[in-house]
Amino acid sequence: MGFTGLFFVLFLLEHVAGNFLLFNNDGGAEYNLYSHTLTHDVVVGPIIKIVEILLFSSFIFHIVDGTVLWVKNRRSRPQGYAVNRRNQNSKWTSRNMMLSGAILFIFLIIHLSTFFIPYRFTDSVPNLYQRVHDEFQSPLFTGFYVFSMVFLAFHINHGFSSAFQTLGMRNFKYYPFIEKLGVILSILISAGFASQPLYFLFFDQLH
Repeated sequence: MGFTGLFFVLFLLEHVAGNFLLFNNDGGAEYNLYSHTLTHDVVVGPIIKIVEILLFSSFIFHIVDGTVLWVKNRRSRPQGYAVNRRNQNSKWTSRNMMLSGAILFIFLIIHLSTFFIPYRFTDSVPNLYQRVHDEFQSPLFTGFYVFSMVFLAFHINHGFSSAFQTLGMRNFKYYPFIEKLGVILSILISAGFASQPLYFLFFDQLH
């Protein structure tokens, strides 16, 4: 869980950085070139395929292992505690990792089926920038996207510091810094992704 979680954070940093090409005032030229290079270039393409296999394998492991750990945790104390002061015992983000994970799983299915799969495996989306622009003209789709990014922030906020703890790297001298870094990363990544649909819905005037 720790290794795959940190791997996802690195991937999300690269992903959100690449998506900032959407803000270029060039009609999507740079973003489309970037997307085409990652998926269809004869040199970069094979490398990206290996990364994709690692990424999707990690997703499956992360989801399955997280679910198994959640079930074991629930079964270990089916009656609950006599006195359960939740706010004192743990943070909301840590108690609801399964909830945020489930919402993100639904988001991932919709996101992949809307953008990645049609562009990567079919010829139905020749212009990915145009597809992004068109999809984010929908207030409902944009709202769901932003809503999901809020839960992504929650998930990263707790998961980042927990990953270091799981890997035995909880040093009392440096752990406060790790926790603060997790908060910063969760905000930057989630706000970065959320800014993109909001930009297309409210500000972009592509014709």
